Amino acid sequence: MAKLTNQEMEQSLAGLPGWTVVEGKLHREYKFADFVHAFGFMATAAVAIEARNHHPEWSNVWNRVTVDLTTHDAGGITQKDVDLAVMLEKLAGKLV
Repeated sequence: MAKLTNQEMEQSLAGLPGWTVVEGKLHREYKFADFVHAFGFMATAAVAIEARNHHPEWSNVWNRVTVDLTTHDAGGITQKDVDLAVMLEKLAGKLV
């Protein structure tokens, strides 16, 4: 899978409110009501993530989940990362 061009990345970000590119990775911080909702988001997403075999770099501190997406094999952001971001947005929308 090839890295997205700058134009493709701009188009993708237009459809992903709250997402930015930080240090060459697709980046988003989610804020939930509390730890249970933040952890629930991660636990629920983990099943879909494992099925895709495309894993995020993410962390949780209390009510926040920070997500960074990149395709290491391609050396940058690919459509796989955008697709995963879209899936995470849909899931987070149910919990925020």
